[in-house]
Amino acid sequence: MLKKAIQGILQRILGFERYLFYFSRWKIATLKWDSSKKEGDFNFFLTLLNPNDVVLDIGANIGVMSVLMARKCQEGSVFAFEPIPDNFATLQKIISFYGLSNVSAFQLALGDEQKEVNMTMPTLQGVRMQGLSHVEHPSIEGYTPSIHTFTVKQELLDHLPELQNKRVGAIKMDVENYEQFVVKGGQQLLKRDHPILYLELWENENRQTCFDLLQEIGYSVFVLENNQLTAFNPTKHQQHNFFFKSEKVGNHPN
Repeated sequence: MLKKAIQGILQRILGFERYLFYFSRWKIATLKWDSSKKEGDFNFFLTLLNPNDVVLDIGANIGVMSVLMARKCQEGSVFAFEPIPDNFATLQKIISFYGLSNVSAFQLALGDEQKEVNMTMPTLQGVRMQGLSHVEHPSIEGYTPSIHTFTVKQELLDHLPELQNKRVGAIKMDVENYEQFVVKGGQQLLKRDHPILYLELWENENRQTCFDLLQEIGYSVFVLENNQLTAFNPTKHQQHNFFFKSEKVGNHPN
């Protein structure tokens, strides 16, 4: 309650645009010390990246994780995808502020069809929750209705010309229960390169669909336990963050 009250005050005083910019910078500076499960898992994901990796940040939000991945992959590159206009504007400012020449930003939603989709940014206790922005879809429930809605362009990961001649080494994805559609639209890329995946998946049908889709193409599911990857056991593990690794070797032409 107190955290939301402070966020609400800051959004009113600074304005939403400036709030997002300063909030992103604060998270970038402090995330490595964040002891929460979510951020601890992401910090471990960073250790799996190689300096020359091509990494996709799908659901880049306001650029926090894009910056940290770009710093780790200084000889590689980060492709950041964020469809919400306010978030994307902040992402661009953050990339410029930190002088990241190895980050390319795309104002796109990703899914399994080329079309326009409606998205919404929930408001909780008077606070605009940019991190909970999501596609409006019958399969996605449990979010507070909001007056902040957007119509955005959606593309398939497999159709993006910028990735056709790139070997993708890793993907971080957090798209608020829309992951299954992104995976469906990226099957060719996943089969081609078999990148390491880091996904946030809530315990619902979307999670199981993602498991099934990825296991069909050779991925195994892991969670972080005692600072090492352990095969996911649904009777034991309650995590929302999952790592997917494939034993297969990608057949990228380059």
